[in-house]
Amino acid sequence: MSLGDPCGIGPELAAKAWTSLRDQTGLAFCVLGDAALLATQGVPVVRVADISETAAHFAKALPVLDMPLSAPVIAGKPDSLHAPHIIDWIKAGVDLCLNGRARALVTCPIAKSVLYATGFKFPGHTEYLAELCRDGDIVPTPVMMLTAKDLRVVLATIHTPLSAVPAALSIEGLVELARITHAALIHDFAIPQPRLVMAGLNPHAGEDGAIGREEIDILKPAVNQLQNESIDIHGPFPADTLFHDEARTGYDAALCLYHDQGLIPLKTLDFWGGVNITLGLPIVRTSPDHGTGFNIAGKRIARVDSLLAAIRAANDISRNRAFL
Repeated sequence: MSLGDPCGIGPELAAKAWTSLRDQTGLAFCVLGDAALLATQGVPVVRVADISETAAHFAKALPVLDMPLSAPVIAGKPDSLHAPHIIDWIKAGVDLCLNGRARALVTCPIAKSVLYATGFKFPGHTEYLAELCRDGDIVPTPVMMLTAKDLRVVLATIHTPLSAVPAALSIEGLVELARITHAALIHDFAIPQPRLVMAGLNPHAGEDGAIGREEIDILKPAVNQLQNESIDIHGPFPADTLFHDEARTGYDAALCLYHDQGLIPLKTLDFWGGVNITLGLPIVRTSPDHGTGFNIAGKRIARVDSLLAAIRAANDISRNRAFL
């Protein structure tokens, strides 16, 4: 587990997650971060020299691969002095997974603005992880999947202004999104015959071109191409019909075209328990579906539901991959 921004709720959540899971077999995790900071969270902490020591200590103390900060932490007050350490914690976690020493990486939230202040050039966590997984000139294409209860959504665009979404969509991009999602549902979620649906962009999925042509010019051709590749996908469907209880029984993942199209139904279904999963990488990466919580950092009121769900998802996915 990378600690994320130390001024946010990451340290509190890591401690609460250990408290919840310390008696459960198979869910032991080691934090990559500042051991002294974690020791202020009211739980016993043990510094480990190697991640292999995690399971031996987990029942009695939170294992930490100590990578100390060089500046004081003030809860709720982000500081760019911490940026190099935040980045190093993430990189160390990726390296451990790529080297086969860890089954998965769970990342606590970061604040991109803190990293940007020191020249961080990536749009966010996901893109940085993809770069760290580079193999020569080949950088994997990461796909953001969000899950809550029985709903899985993947996003064709992420933090794109709504006005720019239509121009950001392409047949090629949607086909790649669906291929990566289809493969992940088989290998990561053990679903042998995945069923996909695609949401429409416009109200009523464009109503045969009367309310926009994206469905005709981009979305339907992408669906046709995927069906010709024997991928079980249907749509585009009006987004307002895709997420009620009965509709969710008809697919394993929904391809959504912009951020709120996928996130609003997901957070309505389970506001506290959503998980962010990065598909398309050679490593398993999950994260809680919330931010750094600077406004409540240090108050000991952060809910740990999402981080616990992320840990369990990382465990399940990594075990599914192990059986390939």
